Amino acid sequence: MALRRITLRDFVIVQALELELHSGFTVLTGETGAGKSILIDALQLALGARSDAGVVREGCPKTDICAEFDCPEHVQPWLEDAGFEVNDFLLMRRTVDAQGKSRAWINGTPATAAQLRALGDMLLDIHGQHAWQSLTRPESVRGLLDAFAGISTSDTSARWAQWRLDQKALQQARQAQATLHQERERLQWQIGEVDKLAPAHGEWEELDAQHKRLSHAQTLLDSANGALHILRDDEIGSIAALTRAHTLLQAQEHIDPEFANLSDILASSLAQTNDVVHSLQAYLRRADIDPQRLTELDSRLSLWLTLARRYKRPPEELPTLLADWKIEMRQLDAAIDLEQLQVAEASSAKAYHSAARAVSLARTKAAPKLSNAITRAMQGLGMEGGKFEASVSKAQESAPHGIDEVVFLVAGHPGMSPKPIGKVASGGELSRISLAISVTTSELGMAPTLIFDEVDAGVGGAVAETVGRLMQQLGTDRQVLAVTHLPQVAACAHHHIKVAKRKSPDGTTSIVQAVQGEQRVVEIARMLGGERSTETTLAHAREMLSNVGNPPPKKDS
Repeated sequence: MALRRITLRDFVIVQALELELHSGFTVLTGETGAGKSILIDALQLALGARSDAGVVREGCPKTDICAEFDCPEHVQPWLEDAGFEVNDFLLMRRTVDAQGKSRAWINGTPATAAQLRALGDMLLDIHGQHAWQSLTRPESVRGLLDAFAGISTSDTSARWAQWRLDQKALQQARQAQATLHQERERLQWQIGEVDKLAPAHGEWEELDAQHKRLSHAQTLLDSANGALHILRDDEIGSIAALTRAHTLLQAQEHIDPEFANLSDILASSLAQTNDVVHSLQAYLRRADIDPQRLTELDSRLSLWLTLARRYKRPPEELPTLLADWKIEMRQLDAAIDLEQLQVAEASSAKAYHSAARAVSLARTKAAPKLSNAITRAMQGLGMEGGKFEASVSKAQESAPHGIDEVVFLVAGHPGMSPKPIGKVASGGELSRISLAISVTTSELGMAPTLIFDEVDAGVGGAVAETVGRLMQQLGTDRQVLAVTHLPQVAACAHHHIKVAKRKSPDGTTSIVQAVQGEQRVVEIARMLGGERSTETTLAHAREMLSNVGNPPPKKDS
């Protein structure tokens, strides 16, 4: 079981509908224009198809569509990765208002239409009556063969992308050789000029500090000597004064305890002053007026400033600028190295063609098997002597999917040469070929629900019964829904849903109901003989239903 229920409100000509679905093979029948395919359209919209305001029933503010599925195990990791709640069921909802604005939800959480489509692809496959048209598109044909063979082209695509990047790099390098050489010469001259300075990180700050000290050396020496004289003079020096004051207070501290505190403060000040004296003496021992060193610093600072102005950078950024130029130079050297780029391009080309040849071999082996399977299905559908051929040939140009061109060829009758499917003239043949391909390839995917939308157009008689039995057979393992106008197909179904059109003063609406027993007999009789059933058509309908001998489908979970 997969699709459990579809609920519609104000969709095209459907006012309100809640349709329960079951496992096995279910047919939807009804008069032309009753709205059989509208249900399929609604389901596709719930699964992310393009929307517009035209789907809203006239006079209504919006349409609301819900599709409820069982939640297969293979979609649960996708739900978890996308941040949606994982339950035993899966509810996909879509609304479209009268202005065409769409909203979507998955299990009650807002979702995008792209997420609906991604999830829908894992739940449901739809085969339409014009499915043959997609079989004229190379990507669709190739995709069917690859799916049949279990081929993945992801590795080939990745290697193709790398090859294209390497080709582009090589081409650009060849076209830009002159420009690159000029750029390299400019960089080389700039690097050479700044390299002569050899600026180091933090050097500018240190040079600037040294220059300030040397340029003010005499003033600094005079200040240090003056301060030292003031502190150490025996008559007026600060140390002598502090010593005398400390001695006077210390001598009286036994009388007044407050003198002890003041004496301690003076002792601390005296110690700190002596520290200053020692530091000034040390400074004077190492300080020197060095005109030669000052000249050297003037020269180097001038060079720093000249280069900084030339390249419009603060002096302290010159080391970083030089490092960046050297990186750029290495990159240019690599770009100019055509030999290295040629080796890289040749290597990626070899890797791509190796992967592409492996894919081509797998396609070549699988093509006859797919051809035989679809040929058997065609012949079972009344095309005796018909032949299907999946042709694999070398493409004119390589591509991400490989080096092959895949074409589906068909011959509708014995002795005819197979031709491209798009050139087969008969509409009936196209429908049967499309059905044969649909039935054969429907078993490839993991989607638990298959929908066939009037793929049996253009067939009838015994072939129609074969179509019905094929779908019935598919329905024993997967859920199959088919929109059909053929009574032979409808008689083979496990379940039967009738769609009718009802007119009223308020407009036209579609009515959908499950039919069984005598109601089903009447519906199949209508399909056999028109709107007015006769005893003959009713008897024929009962005979068809009894002859089919519907085996019961698997029980709904």
